[in-house]
Amino acid sequence: MAAQSLYEELARQLSAIGAVKRGLARILPPECPGGSAAVLTLLERHGEMRISRLAELLAVDMSVTSRHVAHVAQRGWIERSADPADKRSRILRLTPAGQAMIDDLGTRTTEMFAHTLKDWSDDEVGQLNAMLARLRDSFGDCRAPHARALPAGEARAPETRPPTRTPA
Repeated sequence: MAAQSLYEELARQLSAIGAVKRGLARILPPECPGGSAAVLTLLERHGEMRISRLAELLAVDMSVTSRHVAHVAQRGWIERSADPADKRSRILRLTPAGQAMIDDLGTRTTEMFAHTLKDWSDDEVGQLNAMLARLRDSFGDCRAPHARALPAGEARAPETRPPTRTPA
């Protein structure tokens, strides 16, 4: 197990990730704020779904999810259709225009990282990717309704949630 001071430094470094998230938010087109980008990204990654599932994946309240969904639907990036299993529910799916926006967001994100990390080697970027994936895997699905068990005697850090989500 790593020394306590290393965990403290890790906490400081992860708190500073806000600068990276703000950089990502700045490259979003004005018509596609972070919440909209998150909706599109999740629909691309997970496929069509009900709004309740989307709210769960976004880890935000249903009313917030509804506003994001209305925004992307108004722009023609998603379609809402009746759920064959429950006519009261709607299924959300990406449209070709939504896929085009996802492609644009991916290009913007890639270009931003390529420019910002131009003095990093391929190996360094690969190491960062691997370590971030390992960190994420260590936390498991943070959206699960039950908390992950900790060994006896260990305290859980207070939860913090960023105000907006950006594409991953």
